[in-house]
Amino acid sequence: MFRTLLTSTLLFLTSLSTASAEALDPSNPDDAITLNRKIHCSAVDEKPMVYHWQGRLYSRREGERDTHLFNLQGMNVRQCMTLKDEKRGTGYRMVSREIMLYLDPKTNTVVDKWDNPFTGETVDVIHVANDPVNMRAPTFPKTRDGKDFSLPLRVKNGKVFMLAEVPLFYTNALAGDFQTYVGNHYHAMEIFDFIMDEDDLFDAKGTEAYPSVAWVRIAQWLPWMEMGSRPGLMVANAAGQKLNSFNELPDVLKSTIKERYPEYTAPPPVTDARPNETSWTLFKKVLSERMDEKASPAGH
Repeated sequence: MFRTLLTSTLLFLTSLSTASAEALDPSNPDDAITLNRKIHCSAVDEKPMVYHWQGRLYSRREGERDTHLFNLQGMNVRQCMTLKDEKRGTGYRMVSREIMLYLDPKTNTVVDKWDNPFTGETVDVIHVANDPVNMRAPTFPKTRDGKDFSLPLRVKNGKVFMLAEVPLFYTNALAGDFQTYVGNHYHAMEIFDFIMDEDDLFDAKGTEAYPSVAWVRIAQWLPWMEMGSRPGLMVANAAGQKLNSFNELPDVLKSTIKERYPEYTAPPPVTDARPNETSWTLFKKVLSERMDEKASPAGH
């Protein structure tokens, strides 16, 4: 009996030693890829994951107080797929679609008609319903220029911090072919700050991490606001986290998705090759459909 107990104890201590050694190393490019997958989706192929965020949207106009325009409720549903490259190693691609609702700042109800305080006009609100929002290219342990993939992680007191700034400056989907000469490029900045538990993230046996995330967006007026060339910007500030399932979303998101966007309960297929959607490309589609309806005989 004592021998059996001793053997069991030795096996237990050995398993503890092995487990402690089974930690992902962010300086190893292959492990860094796994860490990135655990943060953004899952190390398990085609396992849906959901991020949620909520916050506020403000106007910023020179010489006047900022105005609280809307509250925000958003979600992104995503999944990943393993891909292999002979030269760049084993990596992955992520696909997703996302919703963000504009809510009344006092009642927190979904706003579909908005009285624009700057123009005096009432406009139709076009909520964010971007499908897809996919990783533009797969990520591998070796980058395209042959460098090792790395993550900008900072570890302190059992927490891991990852900061990311995404400067956006590209051709405006609503503009013509001469933006280089007359301006009107889309110009924005997105800022993401992830905070997660060190043990969960670096555990080699775990397949997901569940970060908290802060999101800030500094951007031009949304096209449906019909602000034209009026000066000013919008500042969005939100925070959220990765959830265990779609069912953990707030009721306002679940009910609105069920009624208006039922396909957003699941991510796109991992083979999705469609171009990404943005608020501007979505608005262009909606506006084009409205113009077609007015031009058709049935619209008269």
